[in-house]
Amino acid sequence: MSDIEQQKQQPSVVFTPRRRRHVGGRRGCPTSTQEEHKPSTSSSSTSSSLSSSPLSHAPSIVCPMSLGIEDNWTWSKRYRSKEVVINGPTVHFHPNWSKGTAGVQGKRPLNYGRHYWELHVSQRVFGTSIMFGIGTRSARLHVNAFRNMLGENEHGWGLSHKGVLWHKGVALRYTKRFRENHPTQIGILFDGVEGTLTYYKDGRCLGVAFRGLDQVKEPLYPIVCSTAAKTEMTLKSTRREFVNLQDRCRAVIMRRIRNLDQLDKLKLPLPISDYLSEVIDDMEPLRQVDNYDILCDF
Repeated sequence: MSDIEQQKQQPSVVFTPRRRRHVGGRRGCPTSTQEEHKPSTSSSSTSSSLSSSPLSHAPSIVCPMSLGIEDNWTWSKRYRSKEVVINGPTVHFHPNWSKGTAGVQGKRPLNYGRHYWELHVSQRVFGTSIMFGIGTRSARLHVNAFRNMLGENEHGWGLSHKGVLWHKGVALRYTKRFRENHPTQIGILFDGVEGTLTYYKDGRCLGVAFRGLDQVKEPLYPIVCSTAAKTEMTLKSTRREFVNLQDRCRAVIMRRIRNLDQLDKLKLPLPISDYLSEVIDDMEPLRQVDNYDILCDF
């Protein structure tokens, strides 16, 4: 089914998890084949690295790493699709016509530290898949087909503009699909200590999307990709934070604490409980999307 045919179907129904009480702030939201050349008119084997904590209605926040330092990295001219043109911080996808999926990798290795970057996405939001996330050197950066390329296998972790998370070829509903033909701002927070990846959209935290990234031994890099012609993404902000002893201690403690009930039993001072609870995830699991390629409500 073509992309235009898909767009004529009913809109997606967003899965909203049932929330339990929690200590402190919201967890995962730190307070620090066919040409695609114009917009449309209208399992149980889920990977453990996909988070179970969507926060579609989290409150507006400031940059989660406002106390960090500037981290000036750029896009790689070596690790990119031939359908990608780099102009400083701006990436242009399919400058003429699109007959596939093109991606580009950032130069910044992410492992072990904390990194935050923002992407301004142009108003050309449409088509099969526009994606943002991370991946290893083994993640593909070009394919002659329209597909969700970032997260198609174990080498990538990505969010598509249709509000779906991808890793190991598994798709989970995470947030509302992006408004078509409307510019948007995407923030990505990689926490190498906790092993998490968190997304922000237009200044709002969407919650932790992926976990277990601290177990990945290969270097991880920022990656963006698109199937839509003449898509543009501009790197607006890049910040990083040094890992301190406090963060390392929390990571060790949280390996043994799985939920808020276990944390409450410790009877710790409130500030410490608040700090530890930031990384506790007690939401219902995201709903896996079956037969994704033939569903039309995305």
